[in-house]
Amino acid sequence: MEDNKIKIGITQGDINGVGYEVILKTFADPAMLELCTPVIYGSPKVAAYHRKSLDLSTNFSIISSASEAVHGRLSVVNCTDDEVKVEFSKADATAGKAALDALEKAVEEYKAGLTDVLVTAPINKHTIQSDEFDFPGHTEYIEQRLGNGDKALMILMKGDFRVALVTGHIPVSQIAPTLTRELIKEKLAIFHQSLKQDFGIGAPRIAVFSLNPHAGDGGLLGTEEEEIIIPAMKEMAEQGVLCFGPYPADGFMGSGNFTRFDGILAMYHDQGLAPFKALAMDEGVNFTAGLPVVRTSPAHGTAYDIAGKGIASEDSFRQAVYVAIDVFRNRQREKAARSNPLRKQYYEKRDDSDKLKLDNAEEEL
Repeated sequence: MEDNKIKIGITQGDINGVGYEVILKTFADPAMLELCTPVIYGSPKVAAYHRKSLDLSTNFSIISSASEAVHGRLSVVNCTDDEVKVEFSKADATAGKAALDALEKAVEEYKAGLTDVLVTAPINKHTIQSDEFDFPGHTEYIEQRLGNGDKALMILMKGDFRVALVTGHIPVSQIAPTLTRELIKEKLAIFHQSLKQDFGIGAPRIAVFSLNPHAGDGGLLGTEEEEIIIPAMKEMAEQGVLCFGPYPADGFMGSGNFTRFDGILAMYHDQGLAPFKALAMDEGVNFTAGLPVVRTSPAHGTAYDIAGKGIASEDSFRQAVYVAIDVFRNRQREKAARSNPLRKQYYEKRDDSDKLKLDNAEEEL
């Protein structure tokens, strides 16, 4: 990596949404090119169309692979041979195929070691469906393609405000039957490890939400807390995970208690993401924890309602780039620390006096 610049693979997402707008706006700032080497997987023609339609000045180079990316420049890898027509705000199968082509190319080049991290622009979860993509979203696809058997955990974050989910993109009717002690323990373990490894928190404190109103009210409003959530938390506490609760989500968020914890584990999608997006939508980041790959995305979707109008904010996408860089560097530092641990210290008694020794030390301290 020349000059320690991290090479970021960026997928174009849905070409009829705001993906290209937030990408091009982000890298219109020359300072961003000093932090990383960005490579867009998509279509140079589509990128140029968005640039012209939105009256943006961001320049980019056309390359055939991330291996050709030049430091200090935004580059675009062409991922399709088809002529793709941009129709702002339209949910279109052609746009879905273009999004999938870009995603597959980005994954392929990441696996080949040509990029360091992935940042994904928003997709339309319906139009991207095909024989090759039968997943509820990016997270599940990336877990299968790049997880090496590890399990993913979706974390929405803004600064120190981090919300993770036990269950993700499933119908509400399936939430309670899906919750098990083992699943909650698995998510707590991944969350705990990610807070330590990816964010450098030595002893992370995790707040756990209840499933039922008022945390079940002693079994009056449900038994999942007593039978599933609390036993799972107790087992993880015995393993050194600092987890607290379960807390009713409404009172916990309303009182501002979330500021006292390093992370919050919600039981289902809207329980965690509704309050998060109400408080942190503009600069929120979706981070996929638990996998070997570092992958982030903006917290918003395709935003068809404002696509092509030039008013989309790039703040969330920029923060997604920052988080990807920070997490990658944190993992590199931890890897280096593990490969060069401090020498073991021990006491050796000699001549009735305890002297501190260091392995391979030439002199006594």
